[in-house]
This record gives sequence, structure tokens and C-alpha cells, in this order.
Amino acid sequence: MQTLIVNVEESFIQDFLRIIEGYKDKIKLQKNPDWVQDPYFYQRQEQLQKTLEAIDSGKMKIYSDQESQKQIDALFERLEDEYSKNSTVSR
Repeated sequence: MQTLIVNVEESFIQDFLRIIEGYKDKIKLQKNPDWVQDPYFYQRQEQLQKTLEAIDSGKMKIYSDQESQKQIDALFERLEDEYSKNSTVSR
């Protein structure tokens, strides 16, 4: 017996199962253990692939730890400035 991975579109699952129904003695279906432990495994895998492609193509920038922290600190500073300007205490 050989093991193959077959990707079936969600909307085609029932049709696919009907097609192979006559071959139950020759085809064994089982859930991927990754899917059982992590139901979003394949969605995250696809998103990761898209992210890596965006990085490789230059559409997405990667920041160093230091640059990321600078960006976060600047954001918090802007938020603090904005909210301190807009916060008025009325009694």
C-alpha cells in the first residue's frame, strides 16, 4: 500500500467521498494527526507560505528586534500623547 496526500476543496468533500465509496476495500481514509492536534494547521501553513513569499519578494519588511522595539515604543508614545490631549476630567 502507498500513502498519498490528496488535497480536496472543502466544497468538494462530499462528492469526493461518493466517488471513492465503491473502493472502500482499496482506499483507507484517515485523519492527519496534525489536523487532530491543531485544527488550523493547514490554514496557518498556507499563511506562513504567503508571508515567506511576501518577504522574499520585498512586499513585506522584516524588522530587527531593536527596530521592532523602537516602532512599538514610538507607537505607545503617540498613543499616550493622543490620549493625554483628549482626556479631560469634568466634575
